[in-house]
Amino acid sequence: MNMYEEIKKVAHDLYEKSGRIGGRDFENWLEAEKIVLAAQKAATDKKKPAEKKAPAKTTSKKTATKAAAKPKKK
Repeated sequence: MNMYEEIKKVAHDLYEKSGRIGGRDFENWLEAEKIVLAAQKAATDKKKPAEKKAPAKTTSKKTATKAAAKPKKK
């Protein structure tokens, strides 16, 4: 189903759920667009492979101590 048809269906569902209140067609359409676009984004995000994060840099106690130590005076 193309995007227009999907939005049209969702907008009609919103119309039905609101008790068939007339004069809200524009609001229903905009809300339907938000719903359809969010669903498409969620579906696209699921298809993307998870990005691997670089391992966190850790500092050992020895390295941290040496870096923090003041140089000796001659």
